[in-house]
Amino acid sequence: MQFGVFTVSDVTTDPTTGRTPTEAQRIKDAVAIARKAEEVGLDVFAIGEHHNPPFFSSSPTTTLGYIAGVTETLQLSTSTTLITTNDPVKIAEDFAMLQHLADGRVDLMLGRGNTGPVYPWFGQDLRNGIPLAIENYALLRKLWDTEVVDWEGRFRTPLQGFTSTPRPLDGVAPFVWHGSIRSPEIAEQAAYYGDGFFHNHIFWPATHTKRMVEFYRKRWEHHGHGPAERAIVGLGGQVFMRPNSQDAVREFRPYFDNAPVYGHGPSLEDFSRETPLTVGSPQQVIERTLGFREYVGDYQRQLFLIDHAGLPLKTVLEQLDILGEEVVPVLRKEFAALRPAGVPDAPTHASRVAARSTGQQHTDQQHTGEHTEREVA
Repeated sequence: MQFGVFTVSDVTTDPTTGRTPTEAQRIKDAVAIARKAEEVGLDVFAIGEHHNPPFFSSSPTTTLGYIAGVTETLQLSTSTTLITTNDPVKIAEDFAMLQHLADGRVDLMLGRGNTGPVYPWFGQDLRNGIPLAIENYALLRKLWDTEVVDWEGRFRTPLQGFTSTPRPLDGVAPFVWHGSIRSPEIAEQAAYYGDGFFHNHIFWPATHTKRMVEFYRKRWEHHGHGPAERAIVGLGGQVFMRPNSQDAVREFRPYFDNAPVYGHGPSLEDFSRETPLTVGSPQQVIERTLGFREYVGDYQRQLFLIDHAGLPLKTVLEQLDILGEEVVPVLRKEFAALRPAGVPDAPTHASRVAARSTGQQHTDQQHTGEHTEREVA
């Protein structure tokens, strides 16, 4: 199982000091967080895509390309890449390029985004969100899987004899997670292609997350990819920890109360009770996270949001130390002990290259057998 962190890339005033970081500082902070994540033994760093204040990450592949050069083992991903307003040709080329730079340590999460005005900024209509996601992804898959593409659709000019460059590393495209909080159409898309499904798991109660993941698993099996329990699932989550839970609550409360997304709404206690937000001791985070398995089943990736709402970099790095030293080692051991045989690990470039080679060898053996049978006949 993979553990990591993700950032939504907000630039938020620290409510305890009144200081607002610059965009430059937050960009550099993202790099520092990624490097620290690798240092403490986490597996994944993911960064979102936004095109409006108070967010800075309009070009996540640029940031990830830099991080690829200063890390060695960290899996690089997005949270999310906008499949609705980005040109699929540019996504295909950007992530193939990133694959080569990072020696395959790349996957991506596709989503529609949660900012309605972004659609007209990029010449699209919000009312076409689901159809755009479906058509654009179909084209993206074709661009990665087919060297010379002829294509015509509803939302983009046709392509004739087009080849996206560079080609995917080792002929294997990056693994795709489809991220959605509330759209069963996106869970269906993930299931249809045999891709991963990632539930944000921050703003909604467990009952909703359970319904979405169950739907995806059933549709995965329906589309012939194997038993439902083998489907590839990822979850988000948000934590804030101190050795003493009362200290954690006291320190995090002003950040929660003034957060740009959920601030000035439900109390910290109510929000923590109704959603997976966990503010407390490392042991409380361990117990809460292990409990996710009870309603989504065995899953492959757990990402934590730890730098939201104006938290200073020093505090975020302290959170990473706690995750790496006290929380994730226990979670790895416990999840591994609970996982039944046959439930797959999270896909990586190496595992997908190996699977393709095995599949090709099997196909070659079949063809050889068929040829031999014909000769005998």
